[in-house]
Amino acid sequence: QVQLVESGGGLVQPGGSLRLSCATSGSISRLYVMRWYRQAPGKERELVARITNGDSTNYADSVKGRFTISRDIANNTMYLQMNSLRPEDTAVYYCNGLSSTREYWGQGTQVTVSS
Repeated sequence: QVQLVESGGGLVQPGGSLRLSCATSGSISRLYVMRWYRQAPGKERELVARITNGDSTNYADSVKGRFTISRDIANNTMYLQMNSLRPEDTAVYYCNGLSSTREYWGQGTQVTVSS
């Protein structure tokens, strides 16, 4: 069983930065791919970024060049560094991980970009 716990959300002004963390219980290497999703009010959940066990990364077009996904294997934590934040980035951000047997989700962390 793997538990995912997000942290780092909050209120930030447009143009600002935040770093989200996703701490995993147990070895992060059990998850062969990890992803960040987000869901804004009234909208469907969308994939923001993903990282594989080989550290291959992919990003949604809307965040390319502004967001960076990474993993710290020693600390069993995944990160999402978010720069140049825009009001349209406002959403609940969810951590997601896939093992060989199932999919795991965190509880979400709110990110609000507003002046």
